[in-house]
Amino acid sequence: MELRRVIETRRMTRDFSDSPVDDALIADLVDLAARAPSAGKTQGWSLLVLTGAARDAYWDLSLPLERRGTFAWPGLLRAPVVALSFADPDAYVARYAEPDKAHTGLGGGVDKWGAPYWTIDASMATMTLLLAAHDAGLGALFFAVFNGADEIRRHFGVPDSLQLLGAVALGHPASATRDERRGVSAARPRRRANDIIHPNRW
Repeated sequence: MELRRVIETRRMTRDFSDSPVDDALIADLVDLAARAPSAGKTQGWSLLVLTGAARDAYWDLSLPLERRGTFAWPGLLRAPVVALSFADPDAYVARYAEPDKAHTGLGGGVDKWGAPYWTIDASMATMTLLLAAHDAGLGALFFAVFNGADEIRRHFGVPDSLQLLGAVALGHPASATRDERRGVSAARPRRRANDIIHPNRW
């Protein structure tokens, strides 16, 4: 698919079929996403990819059975893959303590950074994953892990040092029309270039 078309047609998918996604396809999408920009080529991005019983355990921890009756998007739970996206701040500190970057002073700790490039880089990689999934004909949804984050970390053995950005559900859309019921924010008008660009002076 042409890049412009991928960007213009990508939408968040909230209703999935339970058809499995091949592991090789997931690996290919992640390889593409890993080509996103990375400060110092640190590549401090990781995914905890959950399928099968592990995916079910994720939902049990974040959305217990007693709360699912009122959940607005039950089709989301059918997504065969849930990937938790993590950034590694320590990797950036270590990379910028190396000889070719030491002059920046950024190897002195996370407090030396004016912007959290671990978050920025992992976010760009996550966005690239969403685009790659759409290009491959899959549906994808990025969503926050509001509930049970500490329990999820403990259950899956995630190091405390990693920053959890959120989760990506991946799978085949339940229907060709995709998301007959859209999120409440979808009706908000999209800002245009003239709303975003401040030419020459704020």
